[in-house]
Amino acid sequence: MTLPAGERGATRIADRVVAKIASQAAREALGAAVARGFGAAGGAGAGPPYADVTVHDDIVRVRVAVELGYPSDIGAQCGEVRRRIAERVKALAGMDVPEVAVTVERLHSVHTVSAGRERVR
Repeated sequence: MTLPAGERGATRIADRVVAKIASQAAREALGAAVARGFGAAGGAGAGPPYADVTVHDDIVRVRVAVELGYPSDIGAQCGEVRRRIAERVKALAGMDVPEVAVTVERLHSVHTVSAGRERVR
């Protein structure tokens, strides 16, 4: 016997799963920069981007921290992170993302990468 859809219950996606989706989406959006060493320091998943989410019903608010290469178009990269997170969370979790706050934790210069991450003056 099959129950009608309204009587079957609901699936709840844990906040930490949504945060992982958002972190991975940010990593994808920054793909080329991460591949060049401007992101996850210490191996996959060890460094930024870190996402923190607040879920209420099917609405998600995301705060994500990233590291970016410099010089670069920081605004365009942050915009791409916002767009990609909203798109992936909607596609994979079925939740709307009206707000994504991107915090740039660190900028990496090509000089610091080649000089062993020393401070440039």
